[in-house]
Amino acid sequence: MAAAAAASSLFAAARRLGRGRLRLPSGPARSHGSLTRAAASSPSSSSPRSHSARKPPPPARPPSLQSTLWPLGHPGTLLVPEIERWAAKPRNRLRPVELLRIVKELRKRRRHRQALEVSEWLIAKGHVRYLPKDHAVHLDLIGEIHGSGAAETYFNNLPDKDKTEKPYGALLNCYTRELLVDKSLAHFQKMKELGFVFSTLPYNNIMGLYTNLGQHEKVPSVIAEMKSNGIIPDNFSYRICINSYGTRADFFGMENTLEEMECEPQIVVDWNTYAVVANNYIKGNLREKAFSALKKAEAKMNVKDADSYNHLISLYGHLGDKSEVNRLWALQMSNCNRHINKDYTTMLAVLVKLDEIGEAEALLKEWESSGNAFDFHVPNVLLTGYRQKGLLDKAEMLLDDFLKKRKMPPSTSWAIVATGFAEKGDAAKAYELTKNALCVYAPNTGWIPRPSMIEMILKYLGDEGDVGEVETFINLLKVAVPMNSDMTDALSRARMREEKKVKDAV
Repeated sequence: MAAAAAASSLFAAARRLGRGRLRLPSGPARSHGSLTRAAASSPSSSSPRSHSARKPPPPARPPSLQSTLWPLGHPGTLLVPEIERWAAKPRNRLRPVELLRIVKELRKRRRHRQALEVSEWLIAKGHVRYLPKDHAVHLDLIGEIHGSGAAETYFNNLPDKDKTEKPYGALLNCYTRELLVDKSLAHFQKMKELGFVFSTLPYNNIMGLYTNLGQHEKVPSVIAEMKSNGIIPDNFSYRICINSYGTRADFFGMENTLEEMECEPQIVVDWNTYAVVANNYIKGNLREKAFSALKKAEAKMNVKDADSYNHLISLYGHLGDKSEVNRLWALQMSNCNRHINKDYTTMLAVLVKLDEIGEAEALLKEWESSGNAFDFHVPNVLLTGYRQKGLLDKAEMLLDDFLKKRKMPPSTSWAIVATGFAEKGDAAKAYELTKNALCVYAPNTGWIPRPSMIEMILKYLGDEGDVGEVETFINLLKVAVPMNSDMTDALSRARMREEKKVKDAV
């Protein structure tokens, strides 16, 4: 209740400020901190010789190009103007090798749009002469952002000398990513005819295609063809094959493939392979075998690799083993230098799954004091747990707490709790919380209102809301979804009720 009331007043103010965006005033603590820092940096008036005695500080080293770009992770942020501004400053010089490394690092971080922007700028400005491997990276980025058709056009326009195995392989990756079976297989055959299939990567792409199509039975024949052509499968090849057997509950085939992999002298079975085996055993309810595979996975992992801890913690969570979850979490906290939001999100999800709500609440408080960037994906895990377990009062209290701390929950957070009330049939509460979600709505952030919930809310407003409420809600809703008959019907019914009231009063 408190969250809805607090949010309503804040949102009302926000709407008056314009376009529903809250502008929270700076708190006194922030102003006080600024004054304190200013005073601390001022020369002391009680030390008359301080000016003559103090040496001027050395000039600060300008930030590197990478340190300038990495924080700008929002997909809508353009990096080229930032690069050009950086290059225009004294002592800064653009280096071709560094620029190519930045493109690859952005791609590795899945910031594909920004990577493509920088890569296109490099080509347009002629800063770097692209080799076939660089064309392959650029082509794959085009496929990610604009689709395989645009990637195909770029490939066709390459000079013949640059159409080596790498650009061919990148185009195959674009086709398989979009599950284009005919194009993928035809292109793969062309690569074989040209002698460009001499590594595991193209075969892995085809096996990945069949996996994503759910055609797991076709995977073993691909790895068999690979081996018959003298190409030794790598870890990823074996892992796809092992998973194809496990998904079909063919544990005999899965175990035979794992045994073959373990006997290959050039293969070092990694922790991830044993984790895939464990996951399939868990799905098959083979608990003892799952525990054994997880112990093997842990023995293979790098003790400083947070991702491996997250993965194993999640799998132990599926097994319902709280002691192993807590043991691995303690090891992760001890062995890993940094503990990022993803780590807390994984552990929160497991605690919620294990019905350890109290421990999840304590962990969320620990996260808030961790110094990590405030990302609502983390508390959303607990909000979802509250919704699933019917603890909607707690969910509202958590939202209220964030408001008091001047942390405005995004649409997704309000929507999680609104969904909980809708599931209980409480249309009035679902309406209030969904209205809050719409007030802070931002396009292209992954959230749109659920049609079933909107249908419930519009029916409620048509039956009980006044015309002003309905109009306000529809105006908010139109920003997120197109106008439809449910909206016009709700408004029409509200007007008819109001007109009837007026007539009855006369």
